[in-house]
Amino acid sequence: MRDGTKASRKDRQSAPQGGEYVIRKKTLGERLARDFRQNGTLYLLLIPAVLVVAIFSYVPMYGIIIAFQNFKPSTGFWNSEWVCMANFTRFFSSHQFGTILKNTLSISIYSLVAGYPMPIILALLLNQIRHEKYKKVLQTITYMPHFISTVVIAGMIVVFLNPNTGLYAQIAHLFGVAKPVDPLGQPKLFSSIYVLSGVWQHTGWDSIIYLAALSGIDVTLYEAATVDGANRWDKIRYIDIPGMAPTMIILLIMNAGGIMNVGFEKVFLLQNNLNLSASEIISTYVYKMGLIHQQYSFSAAVGLFNTVINFILLITVNTISRHVSETSLW
Repeated sequence: MRDGTKASRKDRQSAPQGGEYVIRKKTLGERLARDFRQNGTLYLLLIPAVLVVAIFSYVPMYGIIIAFQNFKPSTGFWNSEWVCMANFTRFFSSHQFGTILKNTLSISIYSLVAGYPMPIILALLLNQIRHEKYKKVLQTITYMPHFISTVVIAGMIVVFLNPNTGLYAQIAHLFGVAKPVDPLGQPKLFSSIYVLSGVWQHTGWDSIIYLAALSGIDVTLYEAATVDGANRWDKIRYIDIPGMAPTMIILLIMNAGGIMNVGFEKVFLLQNNLNLSASEIISTYVYKMGLIHQQYSFSAAVGLFNTVINFILLITVNTISRHVSETSLW
């Protein structure tokens, strides 16, 4: 038998010369059946998760057909008038399209640029702390804001930035400013308020996965680096960062794939008539058009456009990452 390969009687055929055997390639069905026999218990355990995803993620997808209809609840999904791309054309030709898209992209990119490196930096700093009790205290302090609900965070921001009675007003009065401006009433400040408060809230929690990546690095690498005379910065540069690189790339791909998904709740809670020109994003626009104005088909078309853009970005960034770094989601 060639190369010492073993084969069952069903999988081999006699060759006319030399008494050698040729391995018959199994069909896909045979391979799947064999795999199921070997791992049948694992497949059974997988069934509940598959059902949950199918019922709550895939079955409702048929509802996207209303984006191509003039949907009316009284007539249902299949009896509503089909309008093809009319809802998309209406959105693209709307005077609000440019402003909404610009606001969504500016807040998303700002959040990615400001928020993506902060958990990495925090994880590297925490990893350098050798005093375990002090390290745990710092971790707890940085994790805590993540567990505050979005409604409470928005309420805190509104109270702190109140130009009359808030902490911001008290600090302004100390510097001799009698009538400070309202930060939430300034469109140019809205994105900074949204992004920086998000960085404060989520940096500690997001650093957990990077700390886990650092804990998986072989300790002998640090010992060898110490023997070679490497200082702390050298260890961070040549051991910690390369060890975290696969995790960093995967999370960057996932963040890039959701770049159009700006958090609806926080934006909506901080939104007012004064900052509307900078705070109106796709998710708030979909909410207002769909639930307030009851233009279901139009809001579905806008939401589908947002999803398609995210999907294209995810595929693009993942493909680039696979060719550049050989690390990707698939």
